[in-house]
Amino acid sequence: MPHIHEGRPHYHFKPLNVGRWLLWGLFAALLAVAPLLWTSGLGHTMLSQMGIAVIACLAYNVLLGQGGMLSFGHAVYSGLGSFLAIHTLNAVSAGKLAIPVSLVPLFGGLAGLFFSALLGYVTTRKAGTTFAMITLGIGELVWSMSLMIPEFFGGEGGISGNRVVGKPVWGISFGPQIQMYYLIAAYCFVSTAALFAFTRTPLGRMLNAVRDNPERVEFIGYSTQHVRFLAFMVSGFFAGVSGGLAALNLEIVTAEVVGAARSGAYLLFVFLGGATFFFGPIIGAVLLVLAQVLSELTKAWVLYLGLVFLFMVMYAPGGVASLIMMNLRLAAFGKLRELWTSYLALAGTAFVMLAGAGAMIEMLYHLQLNTALGPELRFMGAQLNAQSADSWFGATVVLACGLALFELTRRHFVADWERIQEEIEKEIKRREALI
Repeated sequence: MPHIHEGRPHYHFKPLNVGRWLLWGLFAALLAVAPLLWTSGLGHTMLSQMGIAVIACLAYNVLLGQGGMLSFGHAVYSGLGSFLAIHTLNAVSAGKLAIPVSLVPLFGGLAGLFFSALLGYVTTRKAGTTFAMITLGIGELVWSMSLMIPEFFGGEGGISGNRVVGKPVWGISFGPQIQMYYLIAAYCFVSTAALFAFTRTPLGRMLNAVRDNPERVEFIGYSTQHVRFLAFMVSGFFAGVSGGLAALNLEIVTAEVVGAARSGAYLLFVFLGGATFFFGPIIGAVLLVLAQVLSELTKAWVLYLGLVFLFMVMYAPGGVASLIMMNLRLAAFGKLRELWTSYLALAGTAFVMLAGAGAMIEMLYHLQLNTALGPELRFMGAQLNAQSADSWFGATVVLACGLALFELTRRHFVADWERIQEEIEKEIKRREALI
């Protein structure tokens, strides 16, 4: 009897990734619950800014982390998205455009997509240092144009708008900050999921290949310029969405949004968060908003930020995300409990060292900027006199003791770390031998 082959296709389903669903569920729950935990106006404002910054940093990391493209002018696309969004909002307010306010950020995204396609075609023709210099030049060009074309950019005063348009729908007018936060949270979740999905697409994988080995990509028949250009447009779209949300949140857009300082902030905090990990820019976005709070507490915040960046480059070039992943590896092998005392010692000695250095920095800034207020100042609950030798001597002693203790603790930690890493490698080889 002849064998009959069935014509029906055979489907194979992958097992459900419970861990991934749980992680995304926790992320959504965190976005939903956060404003209920921090109920103050300041808390809602900071959470809104964090949501916007998450989208912007993830969009920038498509270039830096996924594609290895160092851009010094990515605020151009988020900033132009802000300007187009505020113009769209004003058109809606004037009755010239019949769209809900909740869709205005998408117009910012379309603006970012358009300008990234227009300018990215030139920018992505080169890679490496040349690419970085071109983005810097385009950023300065757009910023200078913002002062030359007040009809579009609004001059030094910028352009303002009103997000409360028409009658409330289901009680939602976007007037209260918490309503605006939930709109930002919805865009943040969808954008984060879309950008994560992008990293799993063939284009996302090819972008990683262009970053790691562009010569081989060209050898197998792909155009590295074409891949970079498509990724640049994806990044520009989501940067524009973040700019549109910022325009709605603040209801004003100024030339500062396309300036070099904003582009530098994206680069700095994406690096601090960890550009080589997908969740690294999310950490960087949170740090970006917290740094703005720090700027209200001390005038030396830029110096502190520079020192943090310096030490991260020296000791943790993978950013905060790399530190988390290294410790998760230790936890997976049951070795993390062997280092918790060393971590406490490092934190304690680092706190003492930073207290001494911070006291000296604050006294120096007080002498330079606040002499009219007298020599007295408070730092970490202590009363200091910037013109007293005793205060300077005490701060110096605290700094020296903290530095010496930190160095001793660090050497002990490094020895324990290397020993544990050797034990982990031996365990990995043992498990491989059993397979």
